[in-house]
Amino acid sequence: MEYYLDNSATTPVCEQAITAMTDALVRGWGNPSSLYSKGVEAEELLSEARENVSARLGCRSEELFFTSGGTESNNIALLGTANAMRRYGRRVVISSTEHSSVDETATKLEESGFEVIRLKVDGNGRISEEDLYRAINKNTVLVSVMAVNNEVGTIQPVKEIRRAVKSAGSPAIIHCDAVQAFCKLPLLKPSALSVDLMSISSHKIHGPKGAGALYVKGGFKKDRAGVRVSPRTFGGLQESSLRPGTEPVPAIVGFGAAAKAMPNTEKIYPRIEALRDYLLSGLSAIGGITVNSPTDSLPYITNISTGVNSEPMMNFLSSRKIYVSSGSACAKGHKSYVLSRMGLSDAEISSALRISFSHLTTTEDVDMLLQGIEDGKKSIRTA
Repeated sequence: MEYYLDNSATTPVCEQAITAMTDALVRGWGNPSSLYSKGVEAEELLSEARENVSARLGCRSEELFFTSGGTESNNIALLGTANAMRRYGRRVVISSTEHSSVDETATKLEESGFEVIRLKVDGNGRISEEDLYRAINKNTVLVSVMAVNNEVGTIQPVKEIRRAVKSAGSPAIIHCDAVQAFCKLPLLKPSALSVDLMSISSHKIHGPKGAGALYVKGGFKKDRAGVRVSPRTFGGLQESSLRPGTEPVPAIVGFGAAAKAMPNTEKIYPRIEALRDYLLSGLSAIGGITVNSPTDSLPYITNISTGVNSEPMMNFLSSRKIYVSSGSACAKGHKSYVLSRMGLSDAEISSALRISFSHLTTTEDVDMLLQGIEDGKKSIRTA
């Protein structure tokens, strides 16, 4: 048996996605831009996938544009918006604990002349609404704050951004990285959060890697005023020229099938909360463990410090086929800047583990993890 508890890194592909992808590979392998029947067949599969994903996101299908994943969606959103809006101002506001695909892209914007304000977070990883209002001014053209932090599960006050933008009389476009929140956080809809752009990804919801999407309020049309996003790639009319290039139909079809197969977010949420509480109770019984996630975090993600260096603990757990991580998969083992900016000590950061659930996670998974951590603390210390 394997006990997989690293679903914030990636999720196992569901049967529905595998079936849909196989069909696309065997039957719908045509180029969706071709005008003959084989191309039309592929285009129909693409349209169905767009309908499935947009239905789960709560937007119109013409507002959804497929990408290769969350990282590309975030890059298009930040670089495309900043470039399109630069004549209105040069200030960009993000949180200091954004995913690296936002944080590093913001650094590139700084290098090209933009002023980037990184909002500090408190010990719970949450930005201050007061700081948000102070940071946004008339020269602000873009605000990007993630819905849920990928390392600790902190839920950010994204809805408040629109009020701050209006209060400042700012032209700012609002972007939200919702990769960890999609199909997990109740009431996650662009309209409910009042955002203009939203990034989501397939492989976080039991779809394949290589597919993601960017929501653009009102849809993307180069000749129309509205949400301004300049393309970053050129050479085709696919995805309305926002992200040109032949679409990877099997991956996108798998994304659509996975989105359709995900359970109702509101109905499954109480079970995930109960499972998280069960985990916390077990960790408390072990003792000597600090919980780094706030009490009101997304229950799918729990970050802890065990007092034992992360790498040997993960290796110990892995030897028992129990899989967790020490933080963001994109960090590849580097020290977590998220935990550092939350004010954690070096000892807490070096012994941190991220435990992340999916709707498939069971109490048996949690029991095996708890036993593994308890045994690991004893074994590694005495090794």
